[in-house]
Amino acid sequence: MRESCGIFGVYAKGEEVAGLAYFGLYALQHRGQESSGIASADGSRIRLHAAMGLVSQVYNEASLDQLRGSIAVGHNRYSTTGSSRIFNAQPIVVPSPFGDVALAHNGNIVNAGYLRRELEERGYTFSTSSDSEVIAYLLVSSPGKDLIQKLKHTMGRLQGAYSLVIMTPDKLFGVRDPMGVRHLCLGSINGGRVLASETCALDHLGADFLREVEPGEIVVIDESGVNSFRVDRVERRALCIFEFIYFARPDSVISGRCLYPARQAMGAQLTREHPVDADLVVGVPDSATAAGIGYSFASGIPFTEGLLKNRYVGRTFIEPEQRLRDLGVKLKFNPLPDVLRGKRLVVVDDSIVRGTTTPQVINLLRRAGATEIHMRICAPPIRYPCFFGVDMATRQELIAAQKTIPEIAESIGADSLGYLSVDGLIEAVGLPKESFCLACFTGDYPVPVQLEMDKLELETLPEAG
Repeated sequence: MRESCGIFGVYAKGEEVAGLAYFGLYALQHRGQESSGIASADGSRIRLHAAMGLVSQVYNEASLDQLRGSIAVGHNRYSTTGSSRIFNAQPIVVPSPFGDVALAHNGNIVNAGYLRRELEERGYTFSTSSDSEVIAYLLVSSPGKDLIQKLKHTMGRLQGAYSLVIMTPDKLFGVRDPMGVRHLCLGSINGGRVLASETCALDHLGADFLREVEPGEIVVIDESGVNSFRVDRVERRALCIFEFIYFARPDSVISGRCLYPARQAMGAQLTREHPVDADLVVGVPDSATAAGIGYSFASGIPFTEGLLKNRYVGRTFIEPEQRLRDLGVKLKFNPLPDVLRGKRLVVVDDSIVRGTTTPQVINLLRRAGATEIHMRICAPPIRYPCFFGVDMATRQELIAAQKTIPEIAESIGADSLGYLSVDGLIEAVGLPKESFCLACFTGDYPVPVQLEMDKLELETLPEAG
C-alpha cells in the first residue's frame, strides 16, 4: 500500500499565497513524495511551478517569488493513476471559456479510461497519463453557463473518489465527492480562506479550522466570501478508514476525532482482542507509536522505543519499487540490543500489506536479541485492493488474500499474530460504521470496480510513455 496525495488551496488578498501554499504542502509531505507543484493566480493569469521531488527540493525563494497573486493551489503527488514522471506532476492547468483552470486532485477515478476515450473522440489531446487531467478536461467541456454548473455536471459523471482544489484567475473552489472518500477541510487566515487535505496544514499556518467540506459539496471562495453548492446527495458515505489508521498525521482531526487518541484506542482494543504475556511493547515508528502506547496502557506491559527511526529516509510504504522498499527497511530502522536482548516483545504495527517489510523488521529485532515476537496489527487483514486513491497492491500481492492468519505468522517469522477486528476498529475510531469505506477488508466497494484495474491504464506513447 502506498499513499494518497495532498492538496492545498488558499484565497487571501494581501498575503504571500505561494509561501502559504509552500508551508501547507510541507505539512502534507507525508501524503506524497514523488512530485510537488504550486499554481498562483493574480486575477488575470495563472502561473505554475512543479517538479519531481520533495517540497524542500522543488521550491526556492526565486520560484516562489514568481508565483504572484492572491490565490494559490498546491499538490503533493503519489501516483495512483499514471507513472511517476514530471508530465504527471500537478496542479494541471487547462484552458477554459472562463480563463485558465488549475486543478489538484486527491483520489482515483474508476471510470477514467472510459471518460478519456470519450474526450479524445471529441478532439481533446492529453499530455499526461493521470485521471486528474481527465477530470480537468471533463470539467471545461461540460455543459453549463458557469463553472458551478460545469462542476455539477462533472460530478455526476465521475465514479470513484476525489477531493479537488480548483482555481480560475479570480476564484478558488473546493470539491468533495458525494461519498466523501477523501477528506477536505476549510479554514481561515487573516481574512482569507484555506482548503487542505488535513487540519495539520492549517495548524502549521496558524489558520483557524472552520469546518470540513461536506460530501457532495462545492465550496466557492472569491471576493464575495464563501459560497456553498451541493450535488444530489447519496445515501452511502465512504470515508477511507486508512486515514484514521495510517495516512493522516496523528495531530490531524477528521470528523471531529483527533487521530492520536483514536490510534491509542486501536492499541487498547488490540490488547482486549489479542492479549499476550510479554515483557515489552514496541510500536513500529512512527505510524504505530500511538497504537503501541495504547496497547501498553491497556495491558500494563511497559512501552519502549526498541526501534529507532532514521527520519531522513523516506517512508518505505510510499516507495514505488519493491527494491527500494527492501533497501529502505534496512536504512530506516535500527534496533536497540541493550533494550531488547532476552525480552519477549509485543510489536504493534499499522498494517501488513504484501508481507515483505514485516519479516525484515522481525529479523532486525531477533538479531538484537528478542526471544519472542508477537505481532499485533491495528488494522484487519487487507484482502482486497483499493481503487479510490491508494496505490495498494493487486489482490495476488496481498498476503492476507493468499494465506490464513497462522500461515502469515509463519511467513513473517512471528511467534504469534493478531489483527484488530473490523468491529474493534470501528469501536476505537468512535464513529458510525456506515461512515467508512472498509472495502480493503471486506470487498464491499462503495461503487462497482474492475478488480484488476491498472494504474498505468492511461499511459500513452511517446509523450506519456
